[in-house]
Amino acid sequence: MFGALLSFSTMAVSARNVSAELDTFQLMFFRSAIMLTMVVGIALCTPGGLGQFKTSNLKGHLARNCAHFVGQFGWFFGVAAIPLAQVVAIEFTTPLWIGVFAPFLLAERMTWLRGLVLVAGFSGVLIVVRPWEVEVQAGSVAVMIAAVGFALSMIATKRLTRSDSILCILFYMGLIQAPMGLLPALGGWVVPSTEVWAWMVLISFCGLTAHFCLAKALSSADALVVAPMDYLRLPAFAAVGYFFFSETVGFEVVLGGMVILTSNWLNTWLESRRARRARAAAARA
Repeated sequence: MFGALLSFSTMAVSARNVSAELDTFQLMFFRSAIMLTMVVGIALCTPGGLGQFKTSNLKGHLARNCAHFVGQFGWFFGVAAIPLAQVVAIEFTTPLWIGVFAPFLLAERMTWLRGLVLVAGFSGVLIVVRPWEVEVQAGSVAVMIAAVGFALSMIATKRLTRSDSILCILFYMGLIQAPMGLLPALGGWVVPSTEVWAWMVLISFCGLTAHFCLAKALSSADALVVAPMDYLRLPAFAAVGYFFFSETVGFEVVLGGMVILTSNWLNTWLESRRARRARAAAARA
């Protein structure tokens, strides 16, 4: 997860620089296409070769990448439109959305206490966005949608790691998402400059390492345990925004971010307590 943190932070800086020249769809196409090339190159240099991409769950990969494409589009759009700290604060609702979807997709039980934690977390988003004071920005809405997409993607990734390798998951990510980005990008196609090409290679490399680290973490621990470990991105992105783009962090972003983080921590604590009780019950049986 620390590797994912570093990769996502670098991606944010790179995407902000690329967005001045390319639209979001073209950015996503190049990112997926370059990453796909990297993954194929890695497969050819490792035991198993291209046979590592064999899967019996193509529908699962398609569902995961549809959700992730929506999430990634919203994230890249938000990175270019609103302060980076605000992007992360809103995106931190991803673990809370996992809590919303888990009862339906992972057969986990929704309790009234967990429900209160989710409500508290989403109230933190309202503090950050402040719809009663300012007009809600398109970037904020995009990142909210991104959080939902990422939550569904993480649940799907957790399922896929039971049968497919991380390299296989990354291969289908590039293979499926490249044409999804290409088609809508054709209408406003721009030939990238040399500088943008360099940023795109960096974005693609960081996307590869970020998702490798994330998939590795999800294959080693429960999604509700892994996701909240992402907390350090709020201060990290605030620092990146300050030093690279002269962005300041408002009090409402700090307060709302703390409310969301506290809700995530309570969510993790509840999950840990449930797991301990389940183990104790199994031991008694």
